[in-house]
Amino acid sequence: MGQRSDTKEIVIIGAGIVGIVVAAYLAEMGHKVLVIDRQGICEGTSSGNAGALAFSDILPMASKGILAKVPGWLIDPLGPFSIRPSYLPKLAPWLYRFWRASRANALERTVQAQGALMRLAKPEMLGLMERAGISGMVREDGSLELYESEEELNAALPGWNARKRAGIAFEHLRGGELATSQPGLASRFVAGTFVPGWKTVSDPQHVGKGLWAYAARFGAEFLQAEVRAVTASEKGATIQLADGISIEAAKVIVAAGAWSHQLAKGLGDAIPLETERGYNTTLPVGAFDLKRQLIFSGHGFVVTPLQTGIRIGGAVEFGGLDLPPNYKRSDAMLTKAKIFMPDLDTSGGRRWMGYRPSAPDSLPVIGYARTSKNVLYAFGHGHLGLTQSAATGRLIMDLIVGAKPSIPIGPFSPQRF
Repeated sequence: MGQRSDTKEIVIIGAGIVGIVVAAYLAEMGHKVLVIDRQGICEGTSSGNAGALAFSDILPMASKGILAKVPGWLIDPLGPFSIRPSYLPKLAPWLYRFWRASRANALERTVQAQGALMRLAKPEMLGLMERAGISGMVREDGSLELYESEEELNAALPGWNARKRAGIAFEHLRGGELATSQPGLASRFVAGTFVPGWKTVSDPQHVGKGLWAYAARFGAEFLQAEVRAVTASEKGATIQLADGISIEAAKVIVAAGAWSHQLAKGLGDAIPLETERGYNTTLPVGAFDLKRQLIFSGHGFVVTPLQTGIRIGGAVEFGGLDLPPNYKRSDAMLTKAKIFMPDLDTSGGRRWMGYRPSAPDSLPVIGYARTSKNVLYAFGHGHLGLTQSAATGRLIMDLIVGAKPSIPIGPFSPQRF
């Protein structure tokens, strides 16, 4: 029998951006919060993302005809989407749900729910960063999505029309306007879409650590440890650590990213969470005169100006949590980036891979565990964890204090599957 500690009020499992932001919301409301993570504050996937506050990104991965693309994903290990062939049998049930999420009626419901979450996310995140004193980390440069032909732009128009219906502003650029928006692009790009409201941050890890410093000012504490299981009871929940120690808590919030479904399974929730393994290379500052985030949607990656360098990354690889990284994917994006931006200096880069927790309908999991109101879930944000973290923090706080949620949370229910 392991040792037990005194009962904690609220324990958050996971110190990625979502866990950190939830901690900040609860701590500033006067709650005593303990965050547990096996690595550290914002040391995992949240440290290496593309740094976008992508409030206009309301379209899910699932779309009409998506499963017809799976054979290509299997054939091309370096493409924008890829599946490790050895992982396909394990992925098949998730792909079936992914296909169901791509049907027209399901797709429309997802876009509506994602739009509502984004409308909440923007003021909540910007407000939280202002309270934390880190508003200066936000860049207001917008984004530029690039197309190599008019046909490619035309194919993207239905998505832009959906954003227009959601009130998202954008402008299609060509010729001199495109060249002015980002000098130094290869001539192969004939059009682009500028989104003025798109924001990025100076460095996502710096943002995470800045928000944690704010939470810590209100007394939030951190424990570096590995959580093996969570069990619920009428009075609270027990967190079992790998070192044999058990921690009692009145409330537990599972925000462990791509590992969250393992804990949820022990609580009676079979949540189909998969891992979008994302890759990037961060080049030194000055590698290119980058004006704003560039989105090469046809190739599945973005290029982001950060205070700490230029980050070239994205793409989706389905390979689970255990297979080793394939850094050839990072190299392939870097090679393409050099073609697309001929003056790019590709020397001195740092390669990285992270695990994005992805539900088949691209919506996060926010709400109570099936068996207990003392355990809540806050995970499954895919590649939108930074963007949606403050909206999630607000909703979790609403549930903790017994307030009406700021938006309807049914679409994000852990039991929707």
